[in-house]
Amino acid sequence: MAGALAPLSLTDEAVSGMSPRQKVLIVDDDPGVREYLEISLGRMQRHTRSARTLGEARHWLARESFDLCLSDLHLPDGTGLELLEHIQRRRLRMPLAILSACARQETAVQALKAGAIDFLSKPVALARLRELLNSALPGSTPAPPATGPLLGDSAAMHKLRGQIGKLAQSQASVYISGESGSGKELVARAIHDQGPRASHAFVPVNCGAIPPELMESEFFGHRKGSFSGAIEDKPGLFQAAHGGTLFLDEVADLPLAMQVKLLRALQEKAVRCVGGQQEVQVDVRILCATHKALQAEVHAGRFRQDLYYRLNVIELPVPPLRARKDDIEPLATAILERLAQGDGQQLARLQPSALLALQGYDFPGNVRELENLLERAHTLCENRRIEARDLRLTSHSAHPAIAPGAAQVIDLEDHLQEIERRLILQALEHTRWNRTAAAQRLSLSFRSMRYRLKKLGLD
Repeated sequence: MAGALAPLSLTDEAVSGMSPRQKVLIVDDDPGVREYLEISLGRMQRHTRSARTLGEARHWLARESFDLCLSDLHLPDGTGLELLEHIQRRRLRMPLAILSACARQETAVQALKAGAIDFLSKPVALARLRELLNSALPGSTPAPPATGPLLGDSAAMHKLRGQIGKLAQSQASVYISGESGSGKELVARAIHDQGPRASHAFVPVNCGAIPPELMESEFFGHRKGSFSGAIEDKPGLFQAAHGGTLFLDEVADLPLAMQVKLLRALQEKAVRCVGGQQEVQVDVRILCATHKALQAEVHAGRFRQDLYYRLNVIELPVPPLRARKDDIEPLATAILERLAQGDGQQLARLQPSALLALQGYDFPGNVRELENLLERAHTLCENRRIEARDLRLTSHSAHPAIAPGAAQVIDLEDHLQEIERRLILQALEHTRWNRTAAAQRLSLSFRSMRYRLKKLGLD
C-alpha cells in the first residue's frame, strides 16, 4: 500500500544468529537506498525498520527501541539533524549516523558537533557499513573472520603469528608498522584477543578521521554543557577502553597539540574530560599503527619525539601482500567462501588464469585491495568462474617475465591510470573508504571522485 511503513526485515541468518535487541532504524526517502541497507544489514545479522520521512521515523521511535539509526541528511519533511535533536530531547540512548550524497566538510563537522557518531557519503560502501556497526554496537558485532591478513602458511606469516603470541603476554606499547591494507588492525586485535585483556574492550580509532576540534572530546569525553551540542555527559575512548586495549590507527595524523595531551594521558595514566575538573585514572594498553614512516615524521618535526618513544616500545612490522605471494591462493579461497556465504550464492571458483594474474600483481592496496577485487569479480563473473578478465587488472599491474635483451613496451595511458588508481586507493585507505573525505584529500569534487572510481573499476 502506498505510504505504508516498511515491514520488519528479517533473514534466516538474522533469526538464527542474533539477539532481537540488535535493531537498526533506516530513514531515507530513496527506496533504492532503503532496500540496499535492509539487505546489507540483514546479511550482517541485523533487524531493520525503515522510514521514508521524519514523521515516520518518529512513529517508529515512539513504538520500539533501536540500537542504531541511519538517517539521510535531507528528508521530505525535515532533516536528519532534526531527527537527532528529537532523539536527544527524549534521551533515547541510541547513536545516529548521517548519510548524504552531497557531503561537505562543514556539514559533516556540524553533524558531528551536534552528536552524530558518523557522517557517511552515499552510496555507502559495505566495508564502511561494517566498520560503523563495529564501532556503534560494541560487543554485538562478531569479530572479523580469520580470512584476512593473518591467514597464510608463508614463512612471513608464521613469523608474524609467533611475534603476536609473544607480544600478547606483554603490556608494553606496540607500534605496528606496515602499508595500508596490510592488516595492521587485525594484528592489533590478535594481540588483544590472545592476551590477559581479552575479556575487556578492544577500541579502535582512526586518528585521521576525527576533526581536530573534536579530538579532545572524542579521546577524553566531555561534560554536559561544556560546548555547543554537548547536551549530556559523554565518556571518551580512553574510558571506553578501560581495562582493555586502545588501538590508535594512523597515529601520525594526530595534530601536535593533541600529541601533547595524549602524551600526558599516557604518562599519568589519567584523563580529564572537556569541562571536567578532576582527572580520572584509566588502565589502558596502547597499540598504534600508521602507514607512514613514524621516525621520519619525528625528524620532519610533525611528530613529537617523546611521544614516539612512549608508543614505540616494541615495533612489529606487518609484511605487505607482495612479500608473501604464496598466501594469495588460500586468502582468495577464504575470501570467496565468505562472499558466497554472505550473499547466499554459489561459490565462484578462481580459475588458473585469474590466480596467475593475482600472483603477478603488486597489490599496492594489499589484502584489502584483494578483497575488493574479488568482491567485484564474484559479482560480475559468468557461470561462477572467475577468469583473469573479471579482475580488471591493468596491463601495467602484472609483471610477466621479459626475455633478456627485449625492450619493454609501456602503455602510457595504462601507466597513468595505474598511478591515479594507486593515489585514489591510498586516499580511500587513509580515510577508511569515506569517499567524500578521500575526494577532499585529493582536491577533487565528489562528482569527479565518483567518475574516477567508476572509470578505474573501484566503485
